[in-house]
Amino acid sequence: MDRPRARVYKAETGSEASAPRSGSGALPPKLREAGVRRLANFALLAGFLAIGIAALESLVFHRAQRPHYGGELRLLAQAGSVVVSFAMFALAKRRGADPDRILDHGLAYEVLYAFLIGVLFHGMPISPDLLPRGCSPVAMWIVVFPLIVPSTRGKTLAATVAAALMDPLALFVDVAAGASLPRPLFLAQIFLPTCVAAVTAVVGSRIVYRLRAETARVREMGGYRLVSLLGRGGMGEVWRAEHRMLARPSAVKLIRPSASSDFNARETLARFEREARTTAALRSPHTIEVYDFGATDDGSFYYVMQLLDGFALDTMVSRFGPLPQERVAHLLLQACHSLAEAHQAGLVHRDVKPGNIFVCRYGLDLDFVKVLDFGLVKAVTARAPADLTAGGLVTGTPGYMSPEVALGKKEIDGRVDLYALGCVAYNLLTGETVFPLKRRTPMEVLMDHVQTPPRRPSERLRRSFHAGLEDLVMSCLEKDPNQRPESAREFSARLAALGLHQLWTEERARCWWDEAGLPHAIDESAPPLVGATVPRARLTSAPRLPRRAIAR
Repeated sequence: MDRPRARVYKAETGSEASAPRSGSGALPPKLREAGVRRLANFALLAGFLAIGIAALESLVFHRAQRPHYGGELRLLAQAGSVVVSFAMFALAKRRGADPDRILDHGLAYEVLYAFLIGVLFHGMPISPDLLPRGCSPVAMWIVVFPLIVPSTRGKTLAATVAAALMDPLALFVDVAAGASLPRPLFLAQIFLPTCVAAVTAVVGSRIVYRLRAETARVREMGGYRLVSLLGRGGMGEVWRAEHRMLARPSAVKLIRPSASSDFNARETLARFEREARTTAALRSPHTIEVYDFGATDDGSFYYVMQLLDGFALDTMVSRFGPLPQERVAHLLLQACHSLAEAHQAGLVHRDVKPGNIFVCRYGLDLDFVKVLDFGLVKAVTARAPADLTAGGLVTGTPGYMSPEVALGKKEIDGRVDLYALGCVAYNLLTGETVFPLKRRTPMEVLMDHVQTPPRRPSERLRRSFHAGLEDLVMSCLEKDPNQRPESAREFSARLAALGLHQLWTEERARCWWDEAGLPHAIDESAPPLVGATVPRARLTSAPRLPRRAIAR
């Protein structure tokens, strides 16, 4: 069954259209556009409501033959509420206008309209012996407006407080114009709901905003809902996610242009897109699967991949020490399957290391290898249109870098990955890197890869290893690429001929995973553990095992 190919929504890396506009705030583009539409409709409704209330008030006062209070001030407030509402509607409907600026004008409209309805409310005829008219309509206004029109947290708070202050200011203006001042007890009953409404508006608007933003993100992420942050790396963030229809747990690798400096933003986005496309094109079961790939409206790139249960090899070695040589052979054969396909397609991984080789439970299979992170992959069959690496910059991991890459040679092939795979095998057998980094600079380690002959694992640990396996590992560590195995296929054939991998049986693997704490039943409601590992699973019959985030 073929793996789903990546579906690209936008791929204009480095273009001005993909970069978020400075000063756009925290609101996603879709949310801003929807906010402008709601603001226009809300202002139009408020304008007609003001006309209706004015007409009804005029009719009631005329039939009751009561004096119309306030004269010019009241007429100005009624007319003003209609004019500013229709003006806000016209502004929001204007084509080509900046949505952020319109939303900012909407906050000013919220404050001004609160003052006008406050003037109308507090200017109603009243005598000292009458009961209070109830809470001010300003309270309802400042609760409803932020729920309908989104804004950033700071602007929402400032506008809500300003609108709430318009209530006592309107009363002061009415009293100065001749209205009766309510008793102090009545004042408390009138303004206390306004204060409560201000707090409610700020809290409620954030809740509604998060729900809208989450809905927009689900729509922008191709139907995937981000659940919890798994980790951060050099290429961005990795999130645990679920498809809104399939409820399939996945991992979403996400990079935003703002996460990188202006100097390398174009290069980073190009590498990210290349990683997604390359990984999706590979069909080996030992290469991490990519389900989807695209770009959101704010310029963020993402791709959706498998969420794996298990360990990266560096975690296994650090937690459990060196691995049995027959298990090393079993794992290397699977990694070679992934690399062989990439090399046959003319691609070089260039960042093979224990952290990018993941050992997991895959269905009923245990010790199943997945090769990750093709972010530094390079095509060797055709010249790339542009070099995505800054001039003179060596990319990769120093402890696993071949001599030719360390020297910055342009002409490389799959044998650089075989050198790195030999370093990985050395690390799995000894628990140490070929050339330790402790108290040494990365440049010193690179020079060791270029000049210093490595010690054999048996000399390093003073213990014996299978001679054929040790010789094969050392052949991968030759300085001259011509002295290494010619290809991943040859390496795999020579390794399989040793027969060591057959000694690592399914029963041995199951015993190891049981002792390590492989989850047999996963409760997805378990609270997430944010950091370098993915959420811990609640188990029914075994200890808990962290799922590591698939991130560099």
